[in-house]
Amino acid sequence: MLNRIKLAPQGPEFSRLICGYWRLLEWGMSPQKLLTFIEQHIELGITTADHADIYGDYACEKAFGDAIRLKPSLRQRMELVSKCGIATTAKPGNPIGHYITDRNHIVHSAEQSLSHLHTDYLDLLLIHRPDPLMDADEVSEAFVALHKSGKVRHFGVSNFTPAQFTLLQSRLPFSLVTNQVEISPIHQPAILDGTLDQCQQLRIKPMAWSCLGGGRLFSDSEFQPLRDELQSVAQEIGAETIEQVVFAWIMRLPSSPLPIIGSGKIERVSSALKAQSLVLNRQQWFRIRKAALGYDVP
Repeated sequence: MLNRIKLAPQGPEFSRLICGYWRLLEWGMSPQKLLTFIEQHIELGITTADHADIYGDYACEKAFGDAIRLKPSLRQRMELVSKCGIATTAKPGNPIGHYITDRNHIVHSAEQSLSHLHTDYLDLLLIHRPDPLMDADEVSEAFVALHKSGKVRHFGVSNFTPAQFTLLQSRLPFSLVTNQVEISPIHQPAILDGTLDQCQQLRIKPMAWSCLGGGRLFSDSEFQPLRDELQSVAQEIGAETIEQVVFAWIMRLPSSPLPIIGSGKIERVSSALKAQSLVLNRQQWFRIRKAALGYDVP
């Protein structure tokens, strides 16, 4: 069974791995088939589901909610995460894509997510991207209102720099519990730019998105040296797939990131669970880093 982990000292407890629903509509599942998939990953111990208002051109949350509606009791066995703060051209009223972190938009977006997901509360709401026009006081007002109403239990951010995180935290009466950021062997900025250091400092666990580079890890020819190294390490540590090695590489970081799995195939989701028992030594971890970046240390 998959381990559970507390996101922050005052935060929620999530499953060690998370199911991401960014590409839900691409899976082509009926509500009943999706319900079966949800039940299957919950039985595996993956109880946390990651969403955003804009996923699937604003349609993924409703598709998920339609499945949950077939078995409402399932909600009590899950933690639901959503994000807001981006306005895309998928809505007629947005002639240009832009960020939006106004108080009213945050509250409205959260309420829409609740409606679409057929739930009374979100376990976690994140600001999806840094907004150059973000007024931290307005975001704080929205978060406090949603918290007091019981509609959202915890709050965090996604893709924020340490300075942006600190700014928003300075306006809040409670702690932000995570920063969801891109972490993978082929995208490593957060590892050394202070983002994960801040997570360690505050004892919060980051959530890691695009761990496999959106599939580019398997398709791009430039990553063949990385694939070869991952395969070598897999043989050394008893991993069955290079995906397991990537997840173990991410979880080896001292900030203890929670990887998000973006597959709708239960076989791949089940396979990912083995990553929690795989241990990379320091040499193996840096060999993967070097294979991805093309150099070792300065």
